Amino acid sequence: MKQSFLLLTLSLLLASCMQPDADVTGQGVQSGSRSSSSTSSVMSSATGSVSGIDRLNSSPRHQEWVEVKNGDRTIYTWVVYPQTSGTASVVLLIHENKGLNDWARGMADQVAEAGYIAVAPDLLSGFSDVMRRTSDFPTDDAATEAISALDPAVVISDLQAVADWSESIPAANGKLASAGFCWGGAQSFRLAANRGDLDAALVFYGTGPETASDYGNIRAPVYGFYGGNDQRVNATIADSAERMSSAGKTYETVIYDGAGHAFMRLGEDPAGEAANVSARKAAWQRMNNILSAL
Repeated sequence: MKQSFLLLTLSLLLASCMQPDADVTGQGVQSGSRSSSSTSSVMSSATGSVSGIDRLNSSPRHQEWVEVKNGDRTIYTWVVYPQTSGTASVVLLIHENKGLNDWARGMADQVAEAGYIAVAPDLLSGFSDVMRRTSDFPTDDAATEAISALDPAVVISDLQAVADWSESIPAANGKLASAGFCWGGAQSFRLAANRGDLDAALVFYGTGPETASDYGNIRAPVYGFYGGNDQRVNATIADSAERMSSAGKTYETVIYDGAGHAFMRLGEDPAGEAANVSARKAAWQRMNNILSAL
């Protein structure tokens, strides 16, 4: 494992050295501080779509980078606040296996627009001395390869630390939900098995935990969102449903006909496949209904 990690880090370093210098305005924060940001991260295949960055640049909502400490680790976390006169629920957003790119940060802005405090940690934080966060990776594939090498225990520990920090937000009302996409969907399900005060776990096309004890530890209701044309993930739904039922837990799933994997991202393009566009619209409404009822 150590040898493969070193090889991966070396390959990423070499790839990074071959990239042209880029402006990364808005990506850095000082230790222990918050940094307000209305500017974009570097545009590349590793950092998301033009529509995502356009949304971030034009958003009227307060956006900031926060450094959350987890022991000697630092988790770079993107936070977006809703424009509201009252307190709001916190939604812990867990990114895809592409990392915290511009699409993921744009999704956080959309969640804040709907009235919730969006807290989106970069789980590639501190991957290596060189690759410290998602924007340091030269390609989507490089970020995905790095995520596959993460220690699951460290991922959950980082998510717990960010959730703990979220509880200290003065504008929060004490309600906490997680929502994850793809790889992040699986982490949202796993977080529910590791955090007793979670109020809801939203799982977008992610798989469930593997052990009976994990299901037994779940207290929050789990809501699944799945595409009809995503059999790799959908093949795991029946097992998760049976385990949740046996443990006396709430697991409500919706499968959107014709939609594929990652329909929440792909469906943002109005010129994309109609099934993905339709699924995204319906899933967004369901998501908002769940969160508003917390």
